[in-house]
Amino acid sequence: MNKLLWLDDYRNPFEDDWLVFSPIQRPFETIWVKSYAEFICWIQKNGLPDGICFDHDLGEEKSGKDCANWLVNYCLDNNCDLPKYNVHSANPVGKENIVGLFENFLKFKKKD
Repeated sequence: MNKLLWLDDYRNPFEDDWLVFSPIQRPFETIWVKSYAEFICWIQKNGLPDGICFDHDLGEEKSGKDCANWLVNYCLDNNCDLPKYNVHSANPVGKENIVGLFENFLKFKKKD
């Protein structure tokens, strides 16, 4: 079954139909991680999911943008493709920063 990694410290993906933001089609298993550390730990243990939903503001020192930066480096280091993604953050600047990072990464990968 496809896996969706839901990164958000507050929004429960199983309530209020937040999963409408999923970049992959159902059915999928949803894994809810709430912090930078949980995000990295899950990927290091399980590999890349099929899709990731990003929040920017995680209520800690590290943000969703930090997770996105780590993910880009992980993909570069392991020569793998970026999973499908969506950014559901209510922070418009944070959302734009994450999307911009991924768009630049995808342009870079296309040149290879």
